[in-house]
Amino acid sequence: MRTRDVPGDQRFLLATLPPGAGQTRLAIGTVAGLLVALAIATPFARLTLDGTAVLLPAYATAVLLTELMTAVLLFALYATQRSPALLALAAGYLVTALLIVPWALTFPGVFAPTGLLGAGLQSTAIVAAGRRIGLPLFILAYALLKAVEAGPREAHRPALPAIAGGVALAAALAGGLTAFALANDAVLPQLMVDTMRETPLWRVVPVTALALCAAALAVLWRQRRSVLDLWLMVVLAAWAIETCLLSFISGGRFSAGWWSGRLFGLAASSVVLLILLAEMTTLYGRLVRSVAAERRVRDARLASLEALSASIAHEVNQPLASMVTNAGAGLRWLDRPSPNLVEVRAALKRISDDGHRAARVIACIRDSFRKAPPQRRRLDINGVIRSALDRTEGERRLNRIAVRTDLQQSLPPVNGSPVQLEQVLLNLIANADDAMGAVADRPRVLSIRSRRRGLADVLVSVEDTGTGLQATQKERLFEPFFTTKEHGIGMGLTICQSIVEAHGGRLWMAANQPHGAVFRFTLPADDEPERPEAGAALERTR
Repeated sequence: MRTRDVPGDQRFLLATLPPGAGQTRLAIGTVAGLLVALAIATPFARLTLDGTAVLLPAYATAVLLTELMTAVLLFALYATQRSPALLALAAGYLVTALLIVPWALTFPGVFAPTGLLGAGLQSTAIVAAGRRIGLPLFILAYALLKAVEAGPREAHRPALPAIAGGVALAAALAGGLTAFALANDAVLPQLMVDTMRETPLWRVVPVTALALCAAALAVLWRQRRSVLDLWLMVVLAAWAIETCLLSFISGGRFSAGWWSGRLFGLAASSVVLLILLAEMTTLYGRLVRSVAAERRVRDARLASLEALSASIAHEVNQPLASMVTNAGAGLRWLDRPSPNLVEVRAALKRISDDGHRAARVIACIRDSFRKAPPQRRRLDINGVIRSALDRTEGERRLNRIAVRTDLQQSLPPVNGSPVQLEQVLLNLIANADDAMGAVADRPRVLSIRSRRRGLADVLVSVEDTGTGLQATQKERLFEPFFTTKEHGIGMGLTICQSIVEAHGGRLWMAANQPHGAVFRFTLPADDEPERPEAGAALERTR
């Protein structure tokens, strides 16, 4: 399944997100590692490890915690997606988690010679058989349910009743199997000869478990539509290896092979939990970056609207001045002893035309732009640069872009709007990052420098090692609506130029050597004696 085939509201859910190439390689590597571990453990599988029964409660506790947490996270995922397949999988993990408790309590020789809860010889084996068969059975149910699911989920349907039903069903299954296992040994299937040896009937359990693992793997391999599916296949591989070790290779309970199988079982219990936690952490990071990007977009809109309002003021000022001039001329024609109505009409016509021209300019204004003029104050331009770099750090890390800064110390302050100047830097940094996004054969380096230029200006340069620009593109670079990006609107550099020029500076572009582009802009230095309140404002920007 391709990412674009997934509905937009489910594209980032673990149960529907297609696995990437890196995840697939990691899963294959994990299975390969398990097979290597199996090859290492096999020669020692029949070695008896006396006195290791005391470790069993710790193993059972670890399995209980990992499978309980996995079940909780899967129930939470169901609450988001409302998939019956996820509900079945969560219930399956809860069943196996609950069964580990009677399995450990009834294990002979751990808490009591014959186990607790009035257990008989067959009790532990019955519970173990339920766990051995149960997990692949529930994964198979998940795969089959997911294969037949179609159409949108009923997201408005309350999830709590379904989750409560799944928990109740899991508790009933675990409790029912436990009660059956604690019945009289005479009525139970004879799986154990004594506390250390199985009967031939026990062989049915691992064979059934392996067959279920194979069936679930086949269904998941055929669809293989999500990250969760991929890692469930790894779980099944670990479960199958554990089954082979415990039933066909080991030398019985508490042998090296038996404990190795238990470690494989713990790995199988932990895989989905670790992936759920890792993917949820990744998605949380994406959410944080998305919120930060949205905030930058909002700031960009504010800065854009401020630049637009300055442009509108400039455009409207001319027709207003013309209207005043024509109105004065018309009044003078009327004040003559013989009013010249032809000239008065012509003046009124010019006033009307200027009014319509001003109205067309004002019609471009959107309701959301800031009405108040931008607040300007004395700024440390190096502080503004650092702030812009901090706000774009996440994107550079994802794109593997190195940053080099060469900021001259003791630069004079500049007088300007911190929001607008930061937006200029954010725009230039974003353009540099985009230009280096497709570069794969050389280092991606973003360099930012600040210098004093002469006595009157502060110079800032933003350099990249990207693809650079063609000569024809350089000529139109600052034109409105001209863009070299596939999804750009061509206003970013125009707005940057407007902001810099509104601050009394200049913005231009040059080629970087040997690759990339350099954008430079100047701002007037503010060397006037600093008033106390201005000094406090400058200190806050640092």
